[in-house]
Amino acid sequence: MTRPSFGRLPPARKAPRAAPRPATPVAPRTTERPVQWDEATWLAAIPSVLDAVGLGLSPEQLGQLARYMRLLSHWNATYNLTALRSAPDMLSHHLADCLAVLRPLMAQLDAGANAAPGQGGAPLRLLDVGSGGGLPGVVLAICCPNLHVSCVDTVGKKAAFIRQVAAELRLPHLRGEHARVEQLTGRYDLITSRAFASLADFVALTRQQLTPGGVWMAMKGKLPDDELAALPSDVEVFHVEHLQVPGLDAERCLIWLRLKPGLPAD
Repeated sequence: MTRPSFGRLPPARKAPRAAPRPATPVAPRTTERPVQWDEATWLAAIPSVLDAVGLGLSPEQLGQLARYMRLLSHWNATYNLTALRSAPDMLSHHLADCLAVLRPLMAQLDAGANAAPGQGGAPLRLLDVGSGGGLPGVVLAICCPNLHVSCVDTVGKKAAFIRQVAAELRLPHLRGEHARVEQLTGRYDLITSRAFASLADFVALTRQQLTPGGVWMAMKGKLPDDELAALPSDVEVFHVEHLQVPGLDAERCLIWLRLKPGLPAD
């Protein structure tokens, strides 16, 4: 039987070589460290902020602010007191933000918004809730030496830092409290917070600590209309001030609250 002849098969063709894939770009690993300032650099940077917010401080107070910010930067490297690490960011987002409330605070006190507490020359007692690294409590204690300031935080290392600041800066009227605010037994004429909680939670957690006739001062970003609507019926907002923070392109406001006249604090 004759075997069929299929002839020669054509040689196999090689598949074309695929074009090389472009390498996926990889972000370079940064080794830059956050910008840190020594005390002298802080001392040189702070006066421009004070001028911008219309404040005048003594050389001693200016030195205390500079030393406080240097301590905050130093401790922050180990104890994570604040998310910001770079000194220029801390100047605008922390220190300038706190200094911007001082003139409104002084104006409210001078206008008699807090007339009942502190009569007869007794110093006003201020409570800074969720103070963290002392913002704004330490700044207020430095700039308003007639205030007795207590900074409360649930994190022990943060309260310890406040106590260290009080000792090193010789601020006898500054205290650091490691506790939940609702566990405090003292009463305060002014209770403040900075990005601590919603307004409703803020007043609910601290109303037992508010003296009769006392006020709340809440530092906020954009005016929180939803939080204002959720306030209890016995709490009123008696003043809102929009703040211009030097070096910070963001909305800031200060909300003043109190119990409606004729109602007890508890």
